[in-house]
Amino acid sequence: QVQLVESGGGLVQPGGSLRLSCAWAVSRSFFVDFDMAWYRQAAGKQRELVAAISRRGTTNYADSVKGRFTISRDNAKRTVYLQMNSLEPDDTAVYYCNAHGGLVSPPRDYWGQGTQVTVSS
Repeated sequence: QVQLVESGGGLVQPGGSLRLSCAWAVSRSFFVDFDMAWYRQAAGKQRELVAAISRRGTTNYADSVKGRFTISRDNAKRTVYLQMNSLEPDDTAVYYCNAHGGLVSPPRDYWGQGTQVTVSS
């Protein structure tokens, strides 16, 4: 059962831009009750946090993407976005959307299927 649907990945040249989207498809839970984040995993490396946005809209970023990436959420559309500018070859990875939280204890985690971003000339 797909619960987070990512889109927007692809091949882009260095210096280019992409916008990733993650649409909410979780049943019996509400988007506004979750903190959202983007992670990425490059070939042969561990998954790492790229950017996060809390249910209140507070954001934080990995040092490697600060000033280049922007995370945002549209609660009406139940979608989270990652605007990626000035892309570099080191940004090449599979990008995953994550939802953490809910109104239950312990908090729940949902993941998307991943979308490939390749930065190459």
